[in-house]
Amino acid sequence: MAKPRSWTQIWPSIVRSCILNVVLNFNIVALADDTGSSSIVSEGNCKNTNYQIFLPPPYQNISSTICKPVWHSYELRYTKTGDTTTIILSAPYTVGWVGIGFSRDGMMAGSSAMVGWINKHGHAKVKQFYLRGRRQSEVIVDKGELPLSNVPAAVATNGAEIYIAFQLQTTIPFGKQPILLAFSTKHPQNHHLSKHVDKTAVIFDFSSGAKPDVPLHNYYAMLLHTVTGSTGPVSNGLIQMRKSHGIVGIIGWGLILPVGAIIARYFRHKDPLWFYLHSVIQFVGFAFGLGTVLLGLQLYRKTHVHIPAHRGIGIFVLVLSILQILAFFLRPDKDSKIRNIWNLYHSWFGRMALFFAALNIVLGMRAAGAGNDWKIGYGFLVSIILVAVIVLEVLAYLKKSEKRSLPQTYQMDSVGDATFPTNLAKG
Repeated sequence: MAKPRSWTQIWPSIVRSCILNVVLNFNIVALADDTGSSSIVSEGNCKNTNYQIFLPPPYQNISSTICKPVWHSYELRYTKTGDTTTIILSAPYTVGWVGIGFSRDGMMAGSSAMVGWINKHGHAKVKQFYLRGRRQSEVIVDKGELPLSNVPAAVATNGAEIYIAFQLQTTIPFGKQPILLAFSTKHPQNHHLSKHVDKTAVIFDFSSGAKPDVPLHNYYAMLLHTVTGSTGPVSNGLIQMRKSHGIVGIIGWGLILPVGAIIARYFRHKDPLWFYLHSVIQFVGFAFGLGTVLLGLQLYRKTHVHIPAHRGIGIFVLVLSILQILAFFLRPDKDSKIRNIWNLYHSWFGRMALFFAALNIVLGMRAAGAGNDWKIGYGFLVSIILVAVIVLEVLAYLKKSEKRSLPQTYQMDSVGDATFPTNLAKG
């Protein structure tokens, strides 16, 4: 039976084995770095990633990758080869799904998305979805408008991250593109996506990198700036059109129409001058309001920036203005039985139009990311109008109060042919 060796005899062998293992491992890592250096990305603040470990070809062999952080720990990598754009999204992952959507206007409805997940059996899944609406039934699997290439999309995990890789084939080069990012902690059921836990919308510049992620309530301002903020005659025309849209709207709905309403309420004692002034001023204000809507529609056709609240309120105010114009031509006589009803309709519809017009001007400036000069200028205009209304209202109230406090005089009725006794001396 062999005698067991002492520690003094064993430890040199252990040391030699450890040294040999370190040397071999160093050679393997160095070889991987030398042969796969084109797949290791270190752009901006992105993490170093070797795609050869977990992604299938051709994604593991991409070179000259541009990588930018886009949201929290989400990183977007892309590279262009001819008409092919390869995109790789990485995100923190435990369970559920992660998706990246491409939108025309930054909204979910009408966009197309690539969604990846690892199912309960450990199988990687990646599908294109068409987001027809916001309801779960309107998220349609294997549909969409993304020009995917013939190379299958891939999804894989590496540590605590998931990677979604796909290729887009398009002859039109990508520029500044609104993209949507979302995730859920629940697995899709029969390819039906569960509701997202969180989401964001960003503008990614595929020509130079990514802009910082933008909160959804400020998204439209950045989108408008992106569409109209570049240089060149076309973009300069769009910038001028956007400014004209705002200026014409403020002049028409923010100045002219309120002045016409003030004249109608506080200067009726100047009859019939108040009526002619009110009519002419309101017609001019309506023309400015109509021009504002037409400029907005033209701007929408050129930029395809969809701002639902601003657009909807603008159309609503235009409809109220048209009803006011029709009311002018359908005005009943003063002694008509329905004149009081017409007066109520005309006055309250006018007030509604002015209120929503002012609200829409504020929404428009917010959506366009207007500077302080716009905000201060419009705030000053609104302040002047409010002060004028308050002063005129107080004066009108005092005038009415003064009339009520005057003593009422009565005229004695004639008695007809009645006679009264007199002390006339008889002659």
